[in-house]
Amino acid sequence: MDNKGKSVLDKIFAVYDNLYEAEKKIADYVINNQEEIIDMTVSELAVKSIVSEATIIRFCKKCKLKGFHDLKINIAKEMVNSEEISTSNDIDIKNIGQSLKNILANKIEELKQTISMMNEDVIREILTIIKEARIVQFVAVGNTLPVALDGAYKFNQIGISSVVNIIWETQLAFTYTLTDKDVVIAISNSGSSKKLLSLVDVANKKHATTISITNHENSPLANKCKYQINTATREKLFMDEFSFSRVSAMTVIETLYLLLTAEKRDAYS
Repeated sequence: MDNKGKSVLDKIFAVYDNLYEAEKKIADYVINNQEEIIDMTVSELAVKSIVSEATIIRFCKKCKLKGFHDLKINIAKEMVNSEEISTSNDIDIKNIGQSLKNILANKIEELKQTISMMNEDVIREILTIIKEARIVQFVAVGNTLPVALDGAYKFNQIGISSVVNIIWETQLAFTYTLTDKDVVIAISNSGSSKKLLSLVDVANKKHATTISITNHENSPLANKCKYQINTATREKLFMDEFSFSRVSAMTVIETLYLLLTAEKRDAYS
């Protein structure tokens, strides 16, 4: 997948876990001070972030931006085009009304970015492969297991034989039974789960078709899978230390399900 559909924030979130500590300081400052960034020089941002100017340039490159000027221009354009004029990143129990608006605005943006990043040709190929598969195995660990469970349930509803298991060892054991007629859909926000990486290695050796659903397009998991579907998550706007959102991944599953249902004329019967 390419980066053309991503906003500056989503480009930052996509690479955040792979940034050096100094680069994360820049990312954190940009995320929380977008309006100020537009009027800053690279020297001023370096002072505010307590990093070198060279680090800022490297940070921009990692975010698939040409440089600091490109960063500012894109932020300015996005602010002008934004329909939400009274939202922020704050959640405050003392102001439930505004907090609800802030959460809604960012959740809507998550979904918009996730859908906009979908490549039509790639999705078409994935749908064909899933329809023709002998078995579709959904795999995940920890927080994303509910997404895998939902995916298997939905696919089985429309006659696509699907399996999922909450026990990791059982997931791995089943993968050893796959063939080149099967599909593995691996779901991980970070894309760096060692368990999923080892499972995908087995799936590839068995010549099963592997598909990743992850927020990090250059993650180890995405790089190991034949097909990638990227998601966008903005939980870091609200919670600095822990990202737990499943909304985007659920949206991908729902999208595949609806497209498959529309294509399978016998789905309801």
